[in-house]
Amino acid sequence: MPTKMELAKLEYVPKGTPNSQKVAVLEEPGKMSIYYSKIPEPNPYEVRVKVKWVGVCGSDLEAFRGIRQAEFLSVPARLGHEVAGYLDKVGDKVIGLHEGQKITCRYVWGAYAEYIVCTPFNVKVVPDEFPLVETSLLEVFPGIIHAVELAEVTPTKNVLIMGQGVSGLPMTQIMKLHSPKNLAVTDLHDKNLELAKQYGATHCYKIPTQDTPTMDIIGDDFPDGFDVVIPCLLEGDGMVDAINNSAMCGRIVMYGCIGVCNKPIDFFKVHRKRLEIYSTEPRRDIDNRRFFQEGIQMALDGLVNTSELITDKLPLDDIQKAFELRNDIHNDSIHILVDCEQ
Repeated sequence: MPTKMELAKLEYVPKGTPNSQKVAVLEEPGKMSIYYSKIPEPNPYEVRVKVKWVGVCGSDLEAFRGIRQAEFLSVPARLGHEVAGYLDKVGDKVIGLHEGQKITCRYVWGAYAEYIVCTPFNVKVVPDEFPLVETSLLEVFPGIIHAVELAEVTPTKNVLIMGQGVSGLPMTQIMKLHSPKNLAVTDLHDKNLELAKQYGATHCYKIPTQDTPTMDIIGDDFPDGFDVVIPCLLEGDGMVDAINNSAMCGRIVMYGCIGVCNKPIDFFKVHRKRLEIYSTEPRRDIDNRRFFQEGIQMALDGLVNTSELITDKLPLDDIQKAFELRNDIHNDSIHILVDCEQ
């Protein structure tokens, strides 16, 4: 349990305290609990969001598993950042935004709660006609769009996307718009691969286990590897596989595999293959905003399907169950939503 000092620092209050809200707290790896805290007040330059839906992201799962390094996370901690909700209160110095607007957020933390406070930079207004339940998934689009741009795909290049989960499936849809010669994807689940084929993948491969080398499965079809490899996996060990899957002078775009790597990386192989390796987080704030707008527009234009990815909805009180569901690689869950309003 958190110490009294930690509880005070996070402004937890007893249940039933006036002007309080439910919040989910990662007490220790593998344990999510419900506490109560004061409803936050925005300063004149901030807004307050009434949270409805929050997706369970891979980064949340890494924290739950206890594999996030201390410099990124300490416990007890407030998780959650894939937000769909409404502007509940707007600071009097904020221009252009107003109460009641439907929004999604990016670069927020601690959103498994009834309310959060953030800056206008973190908020993107979504048209009223766009379903709120599909809005939280828009948060992943900026990184995906940036990853695809970094890949510099042309109709002469073969592309491999490793993993067809909550990020891999949107990645496949957006990558298809860039007209690669071949678009191969891998995953553990038949259901995900069926969606990927529907979304434009030309080659779909089921990987028996997480430790199975990808080239053992697809090497006969692509013996020279791939010009572009984009891992959409949590575990850092996937980078070893990504290097092996790359062709000479290939490019790896690390959308995933940013977790701890327990396998030795053969940097001489990287050198010998003359590989380029890119990270996907936009370096400039203005680029992040541009990618955010582009992603929302793609969804509004019907170019990216988000509804088929939502497989589970659980109330905030069942936050532990939501994380256990997300942590089980053997089920067919893709995008798990937590309802912070129930």
